Amino acid sequence: MWSGGGPTVVMAEAVRGASGWWDDVNNSEVWQDRIFHTLAVLFGVVSAVALIQLVRIELRVPEYGWTTQKVFHFLNFLVNGVRSIVFVFRRYVQQIKPEILQHILLDMPGLAFFTTYALLVLFWAEIYYQARAVSTDGLRPTFLMINLVVYAIQLLMWVLLWWKPIRIMLILSKVFFAGVSLFAALGFLLYGGRLFLMLQRFPVESKGRRKKLQEVGYVTTICFTCFLIRCIMMCFNAFDKAADLDVLNHPILNFLYYLLVEIIPSALVLFILRKLPPKRGITQYHPIH
Repeated sequence: MWSGGGPTVVMAEAVRGASGWWDDVNNSEVWQDRIFHTLAVLFGVVSAVALIQLVRIELRVPEYGWTTQKVFHFLNFLVNGVRSIVFVFRRYVQQIKPEILQHILLDMPGLAFFTTYALLVLFWAEIYYQARAVSTDGLRPTFLMINLVVYAIQLLMWVLLWWKPIRIMLILSKVFFAGVSLFAALGFLLYGGRLFLMLQRFPVESKGRRKKLQEVGYVTTICFTCFLIRCIMMCFNAFDKAADLDVLNHPILNFLYYLLVEIIPSALVLFILRKLPPKRGITQYHPIH
């Protein structure tokens, strides 16, 4: 005799099994530590790659000091290194008192990540305006002012959260972070897009045109996507406790989030921008100041 609802029952059991697996992993201290330590290793690898690249650039052109290229790699080394250390001691970080220190340790690398990749937007904006014979004197002060304002507002949020640790302050802090991420995404779209379109208008036979076009296109797409995902996830993080990234019992969510918005984008961008400055004596190197 035919038994109605057979496939439905099987699907329901599969969903319950998947849900049970997700809950088992999230609530297991062993799996929490495994996932957090995996994140620590991945961040550590990216940090090491950035440091190696920084050393290679310094050995190639030591006479140019701290160019934008060197600062970018140093900040990548620093941000990913701090993330690695935090995830090594993630369980102990959760026990730090006062609680505001936990938020600072978890959020500060995110702000530094914003500064690191905003450097690329600054660099592209300088190239774009120089190519159009427009003065770039105001770009660096604007970059510094934007970062100063972002850090000052976040510092104010932390002080208010420490003074009055209520949920609305935590929500405001996360929404602000989401807004910063959206601002960064739009910056990449604006100046990466402008530079990409400008390079497309260069003659086809222009030396390095195709490679530079691909470089700008890939990096723009990667960074715009990662900051947009960060913005969306931070909004969920702010209003939905099930999407909270600041707790120990959401290790899978942490793994997916940091993999998508920091580890993979950083690794891809470092790979795409791996080219070293030319050796001295072979061709004239114009430093990225």
